[in-house]
Amino acid sequence: MSASPLALFDLDHTLLDGDGDDLWCRFLVRHGQAMPEVLVRNERMGADYRAGRVGTQVFSDFYAALLTGRSPEYWKPWQQRFLDDEIRPRLPQAARARVQWHREAGHLLLLTTASNRLVAELTAIELGFVHLLATELELAEGIYTGRVRGMPNMREGKLVRLRDWLGARGMSEDALATAWFYSDSRNDLPLLSAVGKPVVVNPDVTLSQHALRAGWPVQNLLD
Repeated sequence: MSASPLALFDLDHTLLDGDGDDLWCRFLVRHGQAMPEVLVRNERMGADYRAGRVGTQVFSDFYAALLTGRSPEYWKPWQQRFLDDEIRPRLPQAARARVQWHREAGHLLLLTTASNRLVAELTAIELGFVHLLATELELAEGIYTGRVRGMPNMREGKLVRLRDWLGARGMSEDALATAWFYSDSRNDLPLLSAVGKPVVVNPDVTLSQHALRAGWPVQNLLD
């Protein structure tokens, strides 16, 4: 019996009407958990990410640094408040319905995001994902160091991390030939190009042009 087809989803601007890292940074500043000065760099980081010109390590370490010196337990109530106040209102019905369509079809669902696990994990649960690939955070003696652990789940890293995930489940890379992947960003071109069923969602200009040339379908899940 063959394995269930994969349905892979990016998060920010694909299922979520917004960017989780940006929303989290602003949320922390608004509630006194980060200094207001970080907003300037947050704006620049977002612009550089959208333009595809920020390094994966620089991007990931900036958001990891917002957690420095605190434990996962400290952040748990803030994670829940973030989900309630900022995330749930930005998860459109169309996005939820598309995930549900794949679930009802019996597909193996995976949320894969460049955001770190602390920012993304409750969103994954809210959307019903059992499996999540996210940028991982380094801990030392139970405290966040402000650095990431391992390869950021971003650009080529998304494809590398997915291959590792497949191998850990005893699945071959051949599973990508029948896989869907939904994304909005040029940053996900490595993974979009590796799957058999790329779907472009609310794309940036570069990805929109690439999709037109490649004949990839374009959807809007944020209405």
